[in-house]
Amino acid sequence: MIALGVDLGHARTGLAVSDSSGFLASSLCVITEYNDTKLIDKISVKATETKAEILVVGLPRNMDGTEGESAIRAREIAAKLGEKCSLPFVMQDERGTTLTAHAYLSSGNVYGKKRKEKVDAVAACIILQDYLDSRKG
Repeated sequence: MIALGVDLGHARTGLAVSDSSGFLASSLCVITEYNDTKLIDKISVKATETKAEILVVGLPRNMDGTEGESAIRAREIAAKLGEKCSLPFVMQDERGTTLTAHAYLSSGNVYGKKRKEKVDAVAACIILQDYLDSRKG
């Protein structure tokens, strides 16, 4: 089952995709879009291109587990995206994924503009891989 991972941001949204066996996630791209309707359209195109069968959307919870405005927005966008793509979606806790993505990029000596361009896609990859790993056990 091919899954599309989504790390929503206010300006940049990272995407990742799994292999058909649902074993391994790979970074796909970063979409720069401020308008939620246009963002949903662009993600929908990527879902079709990758032949995604499920959407895995990052849920930005606070460190204490509560949900704020960003989580509400993520749930709303996920629902609209699922409807637009006619695909099921799941919300995956994304606490700490951006920090982990920065650490991965630092270990690979990726800094400056290149880091900014890649960090959201790497975070989406971590979100998706966490989901895939949770299904294995």
